[in-house]
Amino acid sequence: MKLTKTRIYDTNPQILTAFANSSIQLIVTVENEILSQLTDPTQAYNWVNTRIKPYFPATKITAIAVGNEVFTGDDDAQVEDLVPAMINIQSALAQLGLDKYIQVSTPNSLAVLAQSYPPSAGSFTGEITRVMQQLLKFLSDTKAPFWINAYPYFAYKDSPNKIPLDYVLFNPNSGMIDPNTRLHYDNMLYAQVDAVIFAIAKMGYGNIEVRVSETGWPSKGDADEVGATVQNAAIYNRNLLRRQIQNEGTPLRPNWRLEVYIFALFNEDMKPGPTSERNYGLFQPDKTMTYNVGLLALSTTSSTSTSTSSASISRTSSATKVKYL
Repeated sequence: MKLTKTRIYDTNPQILTAFANSSIQLIVTVENEILSQLTDPTQAYNWVNTRIKPYFPATKITAIAVGNEVFTGDDDAQVEDLVPAMINIQSALAQLGLDKYIQVSTPNSLAVLAQSYPPSAGSFTGEITRVMQQLLKFLSDTKAPFWINAYPYFAYKDSPNKIPLDYVLFNPNSGMIDPNTRLHYDNMLYAQVDAVIFAIAKMGYGNIEVRVSETGWPSKGDADEVGATVQNAAIYNRNLLRRQIQNEGTPLRPNWRLEVYIFALFNEDMKPGPTSERNYGLFQPDKTMTYNVGLLALSTTSSTSTSTSSASISRTSSATKVKYL
């Protein structure tokens, strides 16, 4: 599979330079800690002029992720700064003639939802409604996607006796039917995405594309982290990759291919927290394989089934989010 897209969590000049003339599309990130600075239009212009413009178009920067999971962090000031910073970055891109090539959005935790089941009941939490309305207007005006970090693993870990493992792993199962729409769901990830789409629509925006900026499954966990095994991680990612190759959409939007980034490319052995947090990677830090997700076999299957397929597969890590074609 050929590398086509990657994401970095900053604007490291060495990395930006390394990707020059590679034809790989790159998403860069504004750190949460500097959002307040970028509420000043002059500073936002300077940021774009020094962090983006010198590397474009040799390095194919296609999007800027402004912050990460800002709504569900513990800093209310960052929430207030988010949309003004995004507006200023967009304005700077326009002034520099780059807005036609580079989108601006922000990844969100699934915790922005007050309800996610059934999908048609999807709605945002009340405390973020005011700023979320501003964000959605910005995304609609600029035709940028809404990014969501969605992990069915967490739901299964919290309720392993109520949620069928096959349902969260994309294995064959009876699934569930949304009682309000009668749409059938055979996996939790698509149900979570459609819950986000419903929540956005209830805010008055029915045509914003939703993309999964992170999803994955840990290969190891603590005693209380049910389901965190190498076998489950391999099954989840392998089944998801197969669906990506098939260009699937969700039941609510079957004709909109769902773009998904799999977290992560590498395990993060220095990351604090539960054991699972250090074990989402397809590879170890020393570049040995954690488990075989079957990318080569999947690629061969895809190429023999159609010669015009545009299916792409994404991987992520704390340093990069990588997409393969």
